[in-house]
Amino acid sequence: MERNDCAYISTAYLGPVQLYAKLYAYPVVRLETEENYVKQTYRNRCVIAAANGTQALTIPIVKPDTPKCKTRDIRISDHGNWRHLHWNALVSAYNMSPFFEYYEEDFAPFYEKRYEFLLDFNERLRETVCSLIDIQPHVIPTTEYEASPRHDFRELISPKSHEEDATFQPIPYYQVFQEKHGFLPNLSIVDLLFNMGPESALVLKRTIREKQA
Repeated sequence: MERNDCAYISTAYLGPVQLYAKLYAYPVVRLETEENYVKQTYRNRCVIAAANGTQALTIPIVKPDTPKCKTRDIRISDHGNWRHLHWNALVSAYNMSPFFEYYEEDFAPFYEKRYEFLLDFNERLRETVCSLIDIQPHVIPTTEYEASPRHDFRELISPKSHEEDATFQPIPYYQVFQEKHGFLPNLSIVDLLFNMGPESALVLKRTIREKQA
C-alpha cells in the first residue's frame, strides 16, 4: 500500500464521528503512538449528547514524571471513581436511544475492568466500535514519529482545532434530544451508534468528502 493512502490519527477515547470517518475512508490508518502526549484533546475525552446539551467525559491520567511523555506510556488514574461516573452518564444520556439496549453489554465491561494504559483502553474500545459498526480498518501503530505525513489528522481532529477538515462534512442523523437542542454534530461515535445502530456505517460514508489530491 502506498504511503499516500495512509491517514495518520491520534488515539481517542470513544472518538468523534470525524475520526471514524477516516477509519472508514482510508485503506490504511497509522495510529500515532510515538508522539508526546497532548492534554485537553480527544485522547482522553469524548463528548456526548445529554439532557442538558453536550457533556464531556474525561479520563483522569497519572501525571507523567517528565514534561514530555509518549502517548503510549500514559497511564490511567483511578481518581474520582471515573468509570462509574462515565457509565452512569452514558446510560443516562442514551438509555432511551433506539439501539442502546442492543449494545449495552458490549460497552459495560470497559467500565468494570481496570486498564493500566490509556492507549490500550482506547484501542480495545475502538476495535469494539468498529466491529459493531461493521467496518474493518487496517490500523497500524506507528514505530517512529513522522512530522508531516500527507494525510495528517492527528491535530486536526481535536476539540481545540479551528482548521477546516476538507475531507469531512457532518451529516444530520436522529438524536434523542434533537428537539431540545437541535442536531449536535461530530459527537462521540457512540452517539451515532446508539441512535442509528446498523445504519451508522451509511452515515459515516455520507460524511466523507473526496480525499484531497
